Amino acid sequence: MVDVLVIGGGNAALCAALVAREAGASVLLLEAAPKEWRGGNSIHTRNIRSMHDAPQDVLLEAYPEEEYWQDMLKVTGGLTDETLARFVIRATSNCRGWMQKHGVRFQPSLSGTLNLSRTNAFFMGGGKALVNAYFRSAEQLGVEIRYNSPVDSLEIKDGKFLAAYVGGNRIEARACVLAAGGFESNREWLDEVWGENEYGERPAKNFLIRGTRFNNGVLLRQLLDMGADSVSDALQAHMVAVDARAPLYDGGICTRVDCVSFGIVVNKHAQRFSDEGEDFWPKRYAFWGRLVAHQPNQIGYCIIDSKVLGRFMPPVFPGEKADTLEELADKLGLDRDALLATVAKYNAACKEGTFDHTIMDDCHTEGIEPAKSHWALPINQGPFYGYTLKPGVTFTYLGLKTDETAAVRFQNHASENLFVAGEMMAGNVLGKGYAAGVGMAIGTVFGMVAGAEAAKSALGEEVQEDAAA
Repeated sequence: MVDVLVIGGGNAALCAALVAREAGASVLLLEAAPKEWRGGNSIHTRNIRSMHDAPQDVLLEAYPEEEYWQDMLKVTGGLTDETLARFVIRATSNCRGWMQKHGVRFQPSLSGTLNLSRTNAFFMGGGKALVNAYFRSAEQLGVEIRYNSPVDSLEIKDGKFLAAYVGGNRIEARACVLAAGGFESNREWLDEVWGENEYGERPAKNFLIRGTRFNNGVLLRQLLDMGADSVSDALQAHMVAVDARAPLYDGGICTRVDCVSFGIVVNKHAQRFSDEGEDFWPKRYAFWGRLVAHQPNQIGYCIIDSKVLGRFMPPVFPGEKADTLEELADKLGLDRDALLATVAKYNAACKEGTFDHTIMDDCHTEGIEPAKSHWALPINQGPFYGYTLKPGVTFTYLGLKTDETAAVRFQNHASENLFVAGEMMAGNVLGKGYAAGVGMAIGTVFGMVAGAEAAKSALGEEVQEDAAA
């Protein structure tokens, strides 16, 4: 019998497997995907949001605990467990040394990433390189890895893990870490949750999945049906406005359209529906998928002019380009008169200020709803550009309630040998909203904690917790 069974193959699962193995436990990791698609959503990540009180290698200036917490409070609207959020925040200040020990390398942030050089440490080679480094380290340490091994069900008695089933195979372990992702790839579950909207449409049928197709939420649903304590709700998710031409799965970060803050976004009726300049893009991009999801046909159109080119990360897919707004409306399939009226109204509301894309500047609108709080420049300099947007689901927030031990809880009683990390518990910290790099912070910290606690449970002795302590 193996000491620790880890279910999942992304960042959180790998951190758990590595820490448990370092503690002396035998570890088996089950990855649902084939080897070429291993790593879950983590392969599409770029960075981790990290607290630091002074400059640290690739991180500039300081990003203290209280500022990090205030950022979390703002993006979640208070739907967060402060104790767990601060636990994650503090742990990010010293987990990068452990990450580097296992082959992760960091690099300075790219230009155009809007103030992330102070708050986020970027992975050299991105998430794919991070995942590959962890898999190499796990193999070297003797972690057994099985691909194409989706777990169908769990055997749990009185809150204690007994075994997992892969096909007809029963796999016993002394302790188990669940890190199998949310249910974002389960289109039937998404449709069940979102239902029918006021327009008689079923919004989820138009959603794109930014990440892996293997996060179907099978074990999450089973545990909820068993009475495991839950957190957040099924409607909450990390949802990004992505290029409408993105693939159904695994489009990743390159499908994101980052110019929203510097233009306007309209629906199919050419009407604006939210404040495009409410906050810096890294704190707002994950709201826009949900905003677009609530529009008719789940479609939006971002429109900018030439003045803002070079102020944002350029999209991989070129948008529509036109010398006039009339021509742009035709290319986007929008009513000319409606778009011209919307732009004219917006332009008239823009108040002259000092435009600065690096700060929350004083360029705003007055006398218009919705307002635009910052970076409000008239759209009047051709050529003009338009990007068609759809909702892209990254991961869902419905998850298992836990505490600083990462234990799964049943009727508020902690399991003695079943632990959870990553997307399956991120809703404890992210009740809604998102800030860039927080998902990797939660996955790393709770992956390390879950691995350490699982090893303790399996070995029946105290083991040294690493940086996540």
